Amino acid sequence: MYLRSCPCRDVLDLLANKWTALVLGALARGPHRFGELRRAVDGISQKMLTQNLRQLERDGFVTRTVYPTTPPTVEYALTEMGAEVGAHLIALSAWSQANFGRIRTAREEYDGRELQPVR
Repeated sequence: MYLRSCPCRDVLDLLANKWTALVLGALARGPHRFGELRRAVDGISQKMLTQNLRQLERDGFVTRTVYPTTPPTVEYALTEMGAEVGAHLIALSAWSQANFGRIRTAREEYDGRELQPVR
């Protein structure tokens, strides 16, 4: 993982992406259509959501089901592997929310201190 040539790095890049974590978190609540996902993940652009969903599908974390309606209905859902990794990302999200006060305090202390010049 720490070697530049490690093929797992691109998976880590995908899973460490904030949009990926939010999309997997939304899908952990159940299957969503594209528009539902876009509303659930506030701030994500259509392009970014499309790119993330394609990569998640390619890597086996998400399934894409097209229903024969007019117009076609497309639904996204977590695979077993997507649910497994999603549980870890949800735990990280819960930790972030529970500890944000501590993080904010650390940021304020850092930003408020006087930095000494390097000699």
